[in-house]
Amino acid sequence: MDEENEVTIAICKYIYTNWVSKAKSQRDFASKCDIEESTVRKIKNIALGTAKAEYNMSIKTLAKICRKKEITLEEFFRNIQK
Repeated sequence: MDEENEVTIAICKYIYTNWVSKAKSQRDFASKCDIEESTVRKIKNIALGTAKAEYNMSIKTLAKICRKKEITLEEFFRNIQK
C-alpha cells in the first residue's frame, strides 16, 4: 500500500471511530458538519476497509468537520500521528 493511501485510511479511521460511529446517524453527522452524506459513507467504507482508499478528502471538507468538532486542523493531524 502506498503512503497516500495509508494517510487516507488513517484520516478516515480517525473520523469514523471518534465521531461518525458515535453520531445518531450518518445523515445526522453529515448535516451537523455541513457535508454530503455520501462523503460520510466514503469515510465509513474506507475506515472499515470495505472500499478502496481512492477518496481524496478536500481540506475544505476536513476543515468543516474539524470546525464542528471544535478542533483545529493542526490538532487533528497531531492526533492522526498518535
